Amino acid sequence: MSGEREHPEPEQNAPEQNAPEQNEPEQNERGQNEPEQNERGQNEPEYDWAGYGFATRQVHAGETDQHTSGARIPPIAMTAGYRFDSFDDARGRFSGEADGLIYSRQRNPSGAVAERRIASLEGGLESIVVASGQAAITAALFALVSSGDRFVSTASIYSGTRILFGRSFARMGVGVDYVWNDADEAEWERQIGPSTKAIFTETIPNPKNDIVDLDYVARVAARHKIPLVVDNTIASPYLIRPLEHGANIVVHSSTKFLSGHGAALSGTIVDGGTFDWAGADRAYPLITEPAPSGARSYLDRFGPTAYARAAREAVVNDIGPALSPFNSFLLHQGIETLSVRMRQHLENAETIAAWLATHENVESVDYSGLPDAPRYELARTLYDGRPGSVFAVTVKGGENGARRFLNRLRVFSHMTNIGDVRSMALHPATTTHSSFSAELRERLGIAPGLVRLSVGIEDAGDLIADLEWALR
Repeated sequence: MSGEREHPEPEQNAPEQNAPEQNEPEQNERGQNEPEQNERGQNEPEYDWAGYGFATRQVHAGETDQHTSGARIPPIAMTAGYRFDSFDDARGRFSGEADGLIYSRQRNPSGAVAERRIASLEGGLESIVVASGQAAITAALFALVSSGDRFVSTASIYSGTRILFGRSFARMGVGVDYVWNDADEAEWERQIGPSTKAIFTETIPNPKNDIVDLDYVARVAARHKIPLVVDNTIASPYLIRPLEHGANIVVHSSTKFLSGHGAALSGTIVDGGTFDWAGADRAYPLITEPAPSGARSYLDRFGPTAYARAAREAVVNDIGPALSPFNSFLLHQGIETLSVRMRQHLENAETIAAWLATHENVESVDYSGLPDAPRYELARTLYDGRPGSVFAVTVKGGENGARRFLNRLRVFSHMTNIGDVRSMALHPATTTHSSFSAELRERLGIAPGLVRLSVGIEDAGDLIADLEWALR
């Protein structure tokens, strides 16, 4: 469950024949060569964090030795463009033969720190940071679909994503088909057709906490040779890494738990490099076909990272949802404390959900970590019984009950957003889901008295006292 993984202890009595030869470089316990000392007798800083634990990588991964000022924190690279070394260097960067920077709409050094760090934590080959979670979902899918194509999504997903699919994607001629029972194989088979180019799902849906059996959905995608795109915003790589469960692409609204501070928008796309684009039954022309200029395809040029390069250069660069250097800096700064924050989020959420479930003025609590929840066993399997810290509580009295409850909160902030250190509450039926029909809200389980909670890292006792005051 947890992203924190212990390193194996080095063998205490290794046989002599395993000792390094006298003239070979000495290796550390991770099997890597020990760095050579500089002229001052000091080891050079570490920049290869592969093999280190989750908490170590969230602090250090992504940094490089390109900064010569001695600044310990990677600086904010406030620049729109970059000088080319020569005429041929400019040509090489634009053709992809050289790896230098071109323009900050495509890549920026501040964003690159966050990209490498997130790729490391998710176990991906490459990631791309963009201006918001919505931009991440849009760019991730636009690299796969064209006008006339369709994709399949589980039905219980973030309301803003549903709106995006039903409005902007529809205007571009891209359709979506929803699977309401993600455990029903027959329903998947009915929805997946020849024009289906991807499957989309969320690890922990917002606000119902009706978690998805990710391994099962990944098997469906693999059977149909369709890439699986997973929104891991609420779980974060601390709780689960979808690529390890068969996903091919991961997206985040990194505004939320990855950043943790609620100060800046950002989004992320992670390429696992695992999908067989050449062997797919369906066409993915952006990735597999040569460019109009005659340049070789992304797949021919970049192999396992073809999807990431296509998404970055032919979607993000074209549409333009670049993440600002300052927001990139805030993102990788926030990631440094991810595991520490998540432990407190999860502990508080478990405590508060259990307390709410016994309150006389509460009708129900949608938290899969409760023993009587429909997906409790799945929560135990995937999340060790702690499926995130965003869930719903339905108070008695319908909409009027929810109004009184929200107006009396003092520690919980009444606001939209989730996943930062502050506890937040919102009434979906009159806000995030207000544009949905009453029939759709009912089918999604958005009752008039339902309130979404995003449990922060404050003292649980203070949060419970606030909820008790509001529920009286």
